[in-house]
Amino acid sequence: MLIGEDFPKIEFSWFGLDLVEPNALIGDTLILFVALFLARKTQKLSNGSSFFKYWMWFYIIFGLGFFAGGLGHAFFNYWGVPGKYASWLIGIVSAFFIELAMISIYPVVGRRHVFNRLAFGKLVLALTVEIIVLATVDLTIEPAKGLIVPTISSVIGLGIILGGLGYYYQKKIHPSFKYLWISTLVLIPNTAIQGMKINIHPWFDRNDFSHVLLITGCFLYMITIQRYAKFLAKEKINGRS
Repeated sequence: MLIGEDFPKIEFSWFGLDLVEPNALIGDTLILFVALFLARKTQKLSNGSSFFKYWMWFYIIFGLGFFAGGLGHAFFNYWGVPGKYASWLIGIVSAFFIELAMISIYPVVGRRHVFNRLAFGKLVLALTVEIIVLATVDLTIEPAKGLIVPTISSVIGLGIILGGLGYYYQKKIHPSFKYLWISTLVLIPNTAIQGMKINIHPWFDRNDFSHVLLITGCFLYMITIQRYAKFLAKEKINGRS
């Protein structure tokens, strides 16, 4: 185990290409498949409401962002740090769709447009600041600095949305929303794992550890989505929606 530093990058050749970090590519590809699988399940549950539509798009964009990240890791010898830019920017956008999904069912309908504007404003601000960082900061020495803005944006947005609204909706809408604020607890260790560079093994480093937590979080989201869909279906049958 290594703490505070990373293991040397694992190198491998594929079709004559000198690539690195196959474990990152495998983990990110796995996230893509899981995300697309959950997106399809969400689509099947959809009753036409924005809630399910936004969750579906979250899964799709989330998966594509991580796959882009896996390619950025694998092709680092060719693309360098710029190969990671797409995944960082897409990560900011994917979280935005969770925010839209949760806002779409806020009980006080008249306030939804205000929250939507705040979410959109945060999206624009985060993307703008991130682009400035990418354009002005030398990330070749410490690439992790490029993750600062996406991380802060996610912590603020998802902390409030999944943590705060998840708990509120558990009380006001349906008990299944508890899995959303539980997911925030599951993902909290990510900050320490990445910040302290906790690496268990060359084939299971801090990024791989984070992948496990992220996949767990995605399935916790799905528990809420499925149970809320069943709740809505029962409400419709009972003639109360």
